[in-house]
Amino acid sequence: MEREELFAKVKEIIVDQIACNPDDITESTNLIEDLDADSLDLLQLLTEFEDQFDISIEDEAFEKVKTIGDALDQIRSLI
Repeated sequence: MEREELFAKVKEIIVDQIACNPDDITESTNLIEDLDADSLDLLQLLTEFEDQFDISIEDEAFEKVKTIGDALDQIRSLI
């Protein structure tokens, strides 16, 4: 899967889970600082990423995810 295609899917998931403006999402968008995601939002995103991409992300690895780009890197390394 190309990074652009992956970004589009991740963006769609984030908009659905956090109910944010899609125009606010770039690879440098910080999940907590820019999108006001809380720990429950992050857990829901983790679960949705795992389901949608049929992967398993270690909790410790996901804790290091701060930006959308970080999430893309993590997902891409597992698919």
